[in-house]
Order: sequence, then C-alpha cells, then structure tokens
Amino acid sequence: MVVISFVVNGVINIRLDNAADHDTGKFAWSLVCIFAGFGMLLLHMTVRARRWPMWLKVLSLSAQAVITYFPYFVLHQLWGGLAGPLAGAILLLLPRPTAWFPFLAVVASMGPVATMKYHTADWISYYIISTMVLGLVVFGLTRLSELVRELAAARSELARMAVVAERLRFARDLHDLLGYSLSSITLKSELAYRLVPGQPDRARKELTEILQASRQALADVREVASSYREMSLTSEASSAQAMLETAEIDAKVDIDVGPLPPDLDTVLATTLREGVTNILRHSKVQHCSIRATQTPTSIRLEVANDGVTDQDDDDALARSGSGLGNLRTRLSAFDGTLTAGVSPDRWFRLTAEVPRTRAATNSGG
Repeated sequence: MVVISFVVNGVINIRLDNAADHDTGKFAWSLVCIFAGFGMLLLHMTVRARRWPMWLKVLSLSAQAVITYFPYFVLHQLWGGLAGPLAGAILLLLPRPTAWFPFLAVVASMGPVATMKYHTADWISYYIISTMVLGLVVFGLTRLSELVRELAAARSELARMAVVAERLRFARDLHDLLGYSLSSITLKSELAYRLVPGQPDRARKELTEILQASRQALADVREVASSYREMSLTSEASSAQAMLETAEIDAKVDIDVGPLPPDLDTVLATTLREGVTNILRHSKVQHCSIRATQTPTSIRLEVANDGVTDQDDDDALARSGSGLGNLRTRLSAFDGTLTAGVSPDRWFRLTAEVPRTRAATNSGG
C-alpha cells in the first residue's frame, strides 16, 4: 500500500511537470521510469534479493540508478520520487555500515539535481531531505515487516518448545513417580500370591498395602498432570526402607542433612526413589545402604547395593534406563552431579551431589 501511494504521488508529479509543455513522449517515458523504478524497489524489498551474491546486487542497484537518474538528465524532469526508493534499496541490499556511503551519495546528489530548476536553498534542501526521509522510510518499513514475521515465527517456535518441554516434564515425572510405585505393587503382589495358601492374614495385609500403593500412584498421576509434585527425602527414605525389608533386603538408612529447600528435597527424594526402583528389579541384592550427608561445601546422597553381576559390571548405567537422564536434568538446575557405576568392592553406587551454595540460591536464601 505504501509503494502504491508513492507510485500514485509520482504520477501526479509527472502530470504537473508536463502540464505546461504537453509533451506526450516525455510523459510516456516518465511513466515507464516510475513504474520500472518502483518495480525494482519491490524486487529489492524481498528476502530473496537479500540472498543474492554481491555482484548481482550491485548490478541490480545500478539498473535502478539508471532508471532513477534518467528523467533528470535525459528528460530534464525534476521530481524526486525515485531517488528515495534507490537510497532505501541500497540500505536493504548492501552490508552496513558500508551501505551508508552510497546512501548518502544518492541523498547528496539531489542537491545538484535540484539546481537544474531551482536556485534557492529552500527547494534544494527540500529535495535532499525528502530523498533521505523517503529512503529511510522504505528501509524502515521493509525491516519492520520482516521483524513482524520473525516475531510471529519466534512465538510459534516458543509455543512448540513449551509443548515439548511440558511433554518431557510429564514423561519424566511419570517415570520417576510411577516406576517406584509400580515396582512396589509388583513386588507385593508376588509376595501376596505366595502367602495366600499358608499365611492368609499376612497376604491380606500385603493386599491392603497394594491397594494403598495403587491409590497413591493414581494420586501421583493426577498431580503430575496438573503441576510438579513435591516430595520429602526423609519420608521417601522411610518408605524405601520398609519396601526393601518387604523384599527381604537388609537396608541401612542414614539421613542427616537437616531441612532442605522444597525443590532440592524433591530432587533428592526422586533420586532415592530411582535408586530403590532399580534395586527392586534385581533379585540378587541382599544388602543396601542409603546415606544422605552434608559437608561445608555440598549435600550428598548415595544409594548402594550388592548383588552386582558381570553383566551389570559391563553395562552398569543401562540398568537405570532413562531415569539417569531425568535425574541429571533435575540436578543440573542446582549445578549438581550424578554418578552411577560399580565400585571396586563390587557394589553398585548411585551418587547425587549438590553444592550447598546452589541449594541455598535455588531456595531463595
């Protein structure tokens, strides 16, 4: 619409300039120049033109320059409708700050051109300033429209990334929360199945705990769907000890870290849950150690167990599936580290360590 307005204004100027001599040939050539000049401008305003090689840009701008100055020096007509678009096209196609030199040259050239008809400083200044303003308007409007398109594309990309991030959060939380619950339900179901013939009372107790675990798993799913679920390391350690004892695994638990920020408490509790879930997957585990300690520089959680086989030694990290990646993502918010592997004493150790300074920062303290 802006370019069309410039074209219409240029045609009006041509008619006014030819009103006295009624030279139809000169008028026709002027129309050709104005339509060709603004056609070149529309071409140079495209993104594709910005990707041309430099030689093609210079050649195209040179053609537009010929069209621009042809009415001045050949037809001897003075209307400044094409010099501004030429100046704007220079800013669009040539790299800055180099483009400012030919831009200013085009603007300054309107001074000598204006003297062909006018000899007062007012008219000469008018042609120079109007050319400069029109060139900046062409450049500014073109870049503004591009920025609007880029902003719309960026918003779409941000929306897509937000959806992906939410999906990853949901998948991560489901894995961290339900992995433990489902392992617990499976273990207790197998135990209850074995107890039904000879110990129905104890089997009934296990079935009651299975029902409670199922309800807790359902509540976890609902909380994950709505928001991030807070967990307690101390509570999770007590629950893990009871679960391991049910599986006839000797568990030693030592939690000595004091009050923790809620987000860090949740991350460490999730790490503990992942470690216990992996322990329950292996029937050869007989002993387990869960220790959470703090030093002047860090907070450290270690989950260790025996029963490591040669296959575990060859591929120790694979036993945690995608859980280790989830935990590393959570701990990275605290500049924390996560290590997992078989130690020389043939125990598998899962260790999470967080600097105390980062824990205090994330807690707002």
